[in-house]
Amino acid sequence: ICGICPVSHLLASSKTGDRILAVKIPETAAQLRRLMNLAQIVQSHALSFFHLSAPDLLLGMDSAPEQRNIFGLIAAEPELARGGIRLRQFGQEIIELLGGKKVHPSWGVPGGVRDPLTSENRHHIQQRIPEAKTTVINAINLFKNLLETYKKEAKTFGNFPSLFMGLVTPQGAWETYDGHIRFVDSAGNIVADKLDAANYHEFIGESVQADSYLKSPYYLPLGYPDSSNHCRLDSGMYRVGPLARLNICSQIGTALADAELKEFRSHGSGTVQSSFFYHYARLIEILASIEHIEIILDDPDILSTHLRAEAGINCLEAVGVSEAPRGTLFHHYQVDENGLILKVNLIIATGQNNLAMNRTVAQIARHFIQGDEIKEGILNRIEAGIRAFDPCLSCSTHTAGQMP
Repeated sequence: ICGICPVSHLLASSKTGDRILAVKIPETAAQLRRLMNLAQIVQSHALSFFHLSAPDLLLGMDSAPEQRNIFGLIAAEPELARGGIRLRQFGQEIIELLGGKKVHPSWGVPGGVRDPLTSENRHHIQQRIPEAKTTVINAINLFKNLLETYKKEAKTFGNFPSLFMGLVTPQGAWETYDGHIRFVDSAGNIVADKLDAANYHEFIGESVQADSYLKSPYYLPLGYPDSSNHCRLDSGMYRVGPLARLNICSQIGTALADAELKEFRSHGSGTVQSSFFYHYARLIEILASIEHIEIILDDPDILSTHLRAEAGINCLEAVGVSEAPRGTLFHHYQVDENGLILKVNLIIATGQNNLAMNRTVAQIARHFIQGDEIKEGILNRIEAGIRAFDPCLSCSTHTAGQMP
């Protein structure tokens, strides 16, 4: 479906397949899937921050568009750019070593995974961890220093109350592969917890709009936020992704990332509301992913070759959920008795951020546009507000064709 985060769809699809077979997959297979998903988060977040957003942040929102790109960044900050490229490569290498290729690996399957991790490949990944960790720690410190420069943007880039949704462990900790759904409001109160993704239709509504191919999901119990009240505390608008995951979890569960999480939360009361802090959250999640990769690789059972549960078609309908880099991803399949798919519904992270992205565009435009003249730097800020969400629009749209 998507060439940027194919692993996310692969794993959500595989988990849906597990439920159609009605099997519990081997623990090593679950850990290897988790390992690949963490690598996916590293490579995708590195692409978003270093390639797409760092030119704005380091060269300036008002800098010349010809230089405000990855090539301009390489010229101005060669070490940072090189580190970002190698950090993304680190994530992609793990995906390739597990799945055979970096893009669209057909490795996750209903019942588990196809191939084991070899001792040689584990050693190769472990050797690269220290460099990856150093790169992201440097980037986090750099971003924290930039916050003084971008005070105005931090206040106006999607800074409004909303719900936040994502997966957490049974203990409420940060989760990317399994767990249950939690909703938290902007004050940090848990609105709903221990929700089963299989019942997503009970808590997620999908609104269809005449002017867009993108659906607008919302928290069903609070209703669809209309144009006049969709910033109210009791509206159903919610955000997903790195900002949401850090807002809903009790802890990350690793030393370095938990220390950063504590400092991150000092930028809000209850939750961090500004979408500008998606960048900060993304970097913390890279660090968390690297630390969790390290923990998984230290487990001797990770080299086990017991990787797949065999079964036939035991359920005709199932839902699988996983955390993609951009947020919670749902796959819902209905199949016939031979396992042939009859109907599919996907709820994509970017779709779930649609209402918040629209609100962000409006907020930035209202703040920065004064009078009739709209300068390029102002347009770039509006675009940067969208880039904060790291949208994957091709995944989220439902129809091919030309808008009227």
